Amino acid sequence: MGPKTHSFTFPVLRFAATFRLVTRSALATIALATAAVFLAAAPSAFADDLWLPHSAGATWTYSWSDSVYNPTPTREKVTVKSRTGTSFVLAWTTANLDNAKTAVSSNGTVSFQDTDEGIVNTDWTSDPPPTNFPILCATATSCGNSLASTYYNIIWGSRNPLLAEPLLKGITWGGTGGSKNDVSSVSTYLGNEPVTVPAFPHGVMAAKIRTQITQAGAIGDPYGSGVRITWWVYGVGPVKVVFDHAGGAGAPVATSMLQSTSLKPLPTPTNVDYFPLVKGRSLTYRWTNSKHLRKAEVEKLVVDAVVNNTARFTIKTATGPIKAKGSYGFSKRVAGIANLWGSTASATLSPFPPLGPKDAPASAKIHFASPFDLMDFGLNPVLTAYPSAGEQWSSSTKSSEFNTYGVTGTTRVLGVQTVQVPAGTFKALAVRSTLLQPGFPFGSGTRTCWFAPGVGLVKLVFQHGDKSVSTVVLLR
Repeated sequence: MGPKTHSFTFPVLRFAATFRLVTRSALATIALATAAVFLAAAPSAFADDLWLPHSAGATWTYSWSDSVYNPTPTREKVTVKSRTGTSFVLAWTTANLDNAKTAVSSNGTVSFQDTDEGIVNTDWTSDPPPTNFPILCATATSCGNSLASTYYNIIWGSRNPLLAEPLLKGITWGGTGGSKNDVSSVSTYLGNEPVTVPAFPHGVMAAKIRTQITQAGAIGDPYGSGVRITWWVYGVGPVKVVFDHAGGAGAPVATSMLQSTSLKPLPTPTNVDYFPLVKGRSLTYRWTNSKHLRKAEVEKLVVDAVVNNTARFTIKTATGPIKAKGSYGFSKRVAGIANLWGSTASATLSPFPPLGPKDAPASAKIHFASPFDLMDFGLNPVLTAYPSAGEQWSSSTKSSEFNTYGVTGTTRVLGVQTVQVPAGTFKALAVRSTLLQPGFPFGSGTRTCWFAPGVGLVKLVFQHGDKSVSTVVLLR
């Protein structure tokens, strides 16, 4: 079954936001052309991922079994071996846990990294699997694949990412695994449900992930394929794993349950998607300003591309005084919903007051040209990954948003409110920002946005510093 120990390290594919300054090019105009470019960055630093916490001294003890190959349950103790920056290593052992002589014994490590796309498994090492286990490679020589531990069952086929985030309703992601990336998977978040395990005999709320795993060409087929269900508890990590291997009636079933842990469960964060990124969705808005835009501008935005939870919204039609054209990029990551880039151009007889930053030349002053300009103006993220009432974040003078806008401000989640617009009545999350752009009253003021589950922005009211009010409502 290969060497005494095996260790494999693979490059981790990480999302890196690229901030591009889009050339300001004017559209052919009736009287005056204005162009707006919005450049923003999601925060690059993030705290330990609480779906798999790794504070020093944290411990977990699991019991796992395989109905065919390890019918006598094996207890394993998992500890935090090391942590450096956003990377950490967990170690497990079966030693000194009163395991039966017939139970599998092993020692090993699994390495992870907290990324803005979720948790990624970067490496592993362990004793080789018992000789009676199926060989999960095309040849038996130096086979680096194993399913003889709890964590091997957790990471099998879905290392990058192991857990995609933010974990919101409807999320599905693909992954790969195995020592030669020869295992593929599709994971789907099924929602939250209570689960009972020995560590939490009275039940605990968990996120339920179903993973369809496929491996072809291994000597031990079809053991490497099947359906795995993993229950994740916020503040603790995986508490239960059931892997139904392929092969029909009588096929092996591996089960792992958390017996004890030093960690305490935390309230499960909201799984509501307040800003869905779904290709083909369209949103039509009506926008007015009490002083500068009394005749309404109506714009239709369409999601025309989605890749790895990053979407491009394009203005498809625009009728009214502004007649804007352009597109926007938004990503959904651990840091939240961030505007990555945007470019708009407009033709108007009545331009809005120019915006800063103060040191930008007059020819480079930007203007609002669409409802999304009003929504993402000033600071990122537009929303945090798991927004909750009372949550608050502020702009940084060292951010690329500040370099673009010259705006300081604070955003606060007010909570869920009932809001009525032409598109319907919604229970929407209200988010309020206070913005200050010195020397530019139109770029200062108070902005309130309402985001409806499964819809996105349904209403916006921006009370500008020049005493005018911009109002955006969703028509359909």
